[in-house]
Amino acid sequence: MSLRVLAAMSGGVDSAVAAARAAEAGHDVTGVHLALSKNPQSYRTGARGCCTVEDSRDARRAADVIGIPFYVWDMAEEFDRDVVQDFVSEYAAGRTPNPCLRCNEKIKFEAVLDRAVALGFDAVCTGHHVRLADGRLRRSVDAAKDQSYVLGVLTREQIAHTVFPLGHSTKEEVRAEAERRGLAVADKPDSHDICFIADGDTAGFLNERLGSEPGPIKDESGEVLGTHNGAHTYTVGQRKGLNLGGAPERRYVLSIEPVANTVTVGPRESLQVDEIIGRRPVWSGCDPVTEPIACTVQLRAHGEVYTCRAWQRDDELVVRLEQPATGVAAGQAAVLYEGDTVLGSATITSTSRSAEAAAAF
Repeated sequence: MSLRVLAAMSGGVDSAVAAARAAEAGHDVTGVHLALSKNPQSYRTGARGCCTVEDSRDARRAADVIGIPFYVWDMAEEFDRDVVQDFVSEYAAGRTPNPCLRCNEKIKFEAVLDRAVALGFDAVCTGHHVRLADGRLRRSVDAAKDQSYVLGVLTREQIAHTVFPLGHSTKEEVRAEAERRGLAVADKPDSHDICFIADGDTAGFLNERLGSEPGPIKDESGEVLGTHNGAHTYTVGQRKGLNLGGAPERRYVLSIEPVANTVTVGPRESLQVDEIIGRRPVWSGCDPVTEPIACTVQLRAHGEVYTCRAWQRDDELVVRLEQPATGVAAGQAAVLYEGDTVLGSATITSTSRSAEAAAAF
């Protein structure tokens, strides 16, 4: 069945090939590039970029080669509000957000999809490495490039209006196809890091917006071991950059208290948690689960997968791990899977460690 498809074209090789495949499949495809910054020069460029002026030009050239109409949509206001400001406020609250996940949720699959449907499009096409089967998200065949985790926040309704043409291909196959199609982005490096932090200095970016008020670094007993220049520049599980001098053992960030401006550190075993609570549960692969089910959970992008039992309790997601995990930070997503199929997700709000897990050390 031929669809009227809006292809989101970032200027990279994945979205270009996805748009080309959608057009070749017989769909009526229109390309669109999202202008996300009021000052594009402040964003990363070249191999480390995403959604810059340079990327816009690459996307336009790809659309010309494919032979599809192309437009640029100004989404700078929405991006600043829903991604950049959210990023800053989450760190200010002692949490560790994933801005790419939030961009997918709020921009590419909410604001863009809403506008696309209003304009009469049937679906949005993207270059994400994920499969779609029977209305459910599944991991890409290329495990190293799988992006099902950062799409785990999508709702069933959003998934019903999406096309993911790349999930059955490896990145190498996508690049080879781009070369055959004459797409100039065939060898363009993937984007990395956070697009709106031009120099990659996340701590400096946050200090500029939140200040750099010094505060104590304490151990679990409350003893002051050192000082920091802003609790918001740390994340749970962090080891480097603590500057604790001659500490006899390695210490890791265990918690961040923004009100007291305090960072608590301790040994690695103190990072162990086996219960995770999340807010805003989204069930895209099944009906809401109110009794514990056996499944697996991924707690960070490209992170380890844990066997667990999970269920929704009131408006929270409860996840109990079979084996403890370390470095689980509030603000990240917990994405549930049945095999390689996404069941649902929630944003992590708190973690804890059972007496049984503590006794194992």
